[in-house]
Amino acid sequence: MHTIKELRAFIILWLTQTFSALGSSMTSFALSIWLYQDSGSALQTALLTVCSYAPYVIMSIFAGAISDKWNKKSIMLICDSFAALCTITALVLLRTGTLAVWHLYVLNALNGLMNTVQSPASDVAATLLTPEKHYQKTSAMRYFSNSVVSILTPVLAAAIVSLAGIEAVIAFDLLTFAAAFLVLLLFIRIPPIEQKNKASETLLQSARSGLSYLRQNKGILWLILFLSSINLISSFNNAALPAMVLSKTDETTLGIVSSCTGIATLIGSVIATFFPKPQSRSRVICNCLLFSMGTENFILALSTGVLPWSIAVVCGWILIPLMGANYDVLFRSNVPKEMQGRVYSVRNTLQFFTIPLGYFLGGLLVDKVFEPLMARISAEHPLTILFGSGKGSGAAMLFFLLGIAGTLSCLLFRRIRAIRELG
Repeated sequence: MHTIKELRAFIILWLTQTFSALGSSMTSFALSIWLYQDSGSALQTALLTVCSYAPYVIMSIFAGAISDKWNKKSIMLICDSFAALCTITALVLLRTGTLAVWHLYVLNALNGLMNTVQSPASDVAATLLTPEKHYQKTSAMRYFSNSVVSILTPVLAAAIVSLAGIEAVIAFDLLTFAAAFLVLLLFIRIPPIEQKNKASETLLQSARSGLSYLRQNKGILWLILFLSSINLISSFNNAALPAMVLSKTDETTLGIVSSCTGIATLIGSVIATFFPKPQSRSRVICNCLLFSMGTENFILALSTGVLPWSIAVVCGWILIPLMGANYDVLFRSNVPKEMQGRVYSVRNTLQFFTIPLGYFLGGLLVDKVFEPLMARISAEHPLTILFGSGKGSGAAMLFFLLGIAGTLSCLLFRRIRAIRELG
C-alpha cells in the first residue's frame, strides 16, 4: 500500500495514457490494414511509419530543449489535442469518401511532429512523478501497458471494424483521448524543475548541451548507437512481417501474430517487475538483445504457419521489457533531471533515426529485390527449399539475413569496454 501511495500520481497518469494509447493504436492498425488491402504494397504501408518517424528524428534534438524550458503538462495537453484534431480529420475524410494515401502520410507526419515534442516531456514527467527507488518498477509497468495495448489492439480493432467500420474505431480513439485529456488537465500535478540559466540560454545552446553530455559519457553514447543498430534491423522486420503474413494467409493470422507480440511483452514486463537488481545492467541489455536477434528472424525465415510465427515473435519480444527497464534505469540514474529533456531528445534522434530508414528500405527490398528474386528461381533451387515459393518467400529470405545481421551486431557491441563499464 505504501508503494501505491508513493506512485499514486504516476499510476493515474499511466492508466489514462494507456487507455488513450489503445485508441490511437487501434486507429493506426485499422488504417494500415486498409492501406495494404487497397495497394497490396509493403512499401506504401511501411511509408506510414516513415512519415511518423521522419519529423520525430529530424526535430527531436530541438524538442528536448523546448521540453526542458516549457511546462511539461502544457506540452502534453497541447500535443494530445493536435493529435486528436488529426484523427478527426481522418474521420471526416473517411465519411466523405475522399480519404487517399497521401492524406494518411500527411496526417502521420503531423502526428509524428507532435510526438517529437511530447515524448521527452512525457519521459521527464514520469521521472518527476516517480521516486528513484521505483524507476525499474515503473519502467516495467510502462512496458506492461504497452504489451496490453499490443494484445488488445488487433483483436478490438478487427472486431469493431467488422461490426461498425473504421469510423467506429476512430470514434473510440477520440473517446479515449477525451478521458486522458481531462484526467491530466484536472487531476495530475507535475512538479516543476528549477532551471539554471533558463532565461539566458537559447534554444540552440540548450540542444547543444544534450550533445555535450553524451560526448562526455561515452558508455551511454555507445549504448544509444547499439540500440540504433537494433532498431534498424527491427524496422526491416516490422516492414516485412505484415507483407509475408498477409501474402500467405489473412488478416486474422496477422492479428494473432501481432497479439503474440503483446503477450510476450506482457510476460516480459512481469519478469522485469520482479527481476532483482542485476550486477551489470549493461550485460543484461546485451544478453536480452542477443537472444531476441538470434531467434525471431531465423524462425520466421525458415517456417510457415501461425504457430511457428507466433513462437518466433514471442522469442523476439519476451526479454525486451527486461532490456528496456534496465536501459531506462541507466538513463534516469545518470542524467540530471534538469537536463533529461535535452539528453532524451538527442538520444531519440540518434537511436530512432534508423527506424524510418529501416521501414523504407525493408518495404523497398521486399517489393523490388527479394520478392522478384524468389519469383524468378526454380522450385528445385536451394533458396526455394529454404524459404518457400510464391509471394512472401522474398520476405522470408530477408528475415534470414536480418537474423545474421542482428546476431553479429549484438556480439560486436557487447565487446565495447565503455558499454561494459556502465555497470
